[in-house]
Amino acid sequence: MKKITTILVLLLFIGTSLMAQTKAKAFNANDYASFGEKFKVSRVYNKAEMMKKYKKLKKGDTLVVQFESTIKTVCKKKGCWMKMELKGDDNSFVKFKDYGFFVPLNADNTDAIVYGKAFVDVESVEDLRHYAKDAGKSAEEIAKITKPETTYAFLADGVYIKK
Repeated sequence: MKKITTILVLLLFIGTSLMAQTKAKAFNANDYASFGEKFKVSRVYNKAEMMKKYKKLKKGDTLVVQFESTIKTVCKKKGCWMKMELKGDDNSFVKFKDYGFFVPLNADNTDAIVYGKAFVDVESVEDLRHYAKDAGKSAEEIAKITKPETTYAFLADGVYIKK
């Protein structure tokens, strides 16, 4: 009887472990448009997990990762940068490696997976005003930018945007 109980407990544990492993959804490339380098989607952090990773970085640190979130804003001139949502009101400012590719100008509010280097950066007032202008902000909003800003930066080698 003791052996049967042990076997049942073991089977229950194995079954629970297998169910937990299937919770990650499979990546289907047909559901995404690809920009930049194609990459194998593996360990993808969500926006809350990515925020935790950013909080541990110091200026000068880099972390090669993949993360998935919603694109909040795209550069309205060329699609040469985008902001992706992180946990809370924070965003990751994503630029593209070697200025080598762009994303669609209308990709706002679309889910995306990015692959590349995460780091913490300080953007100058001049750069912040430039990005605000690219985003279509008004002259009044741009004039309110008076201090450099620490940003959660990301240099993407590749991007998959949900179709």
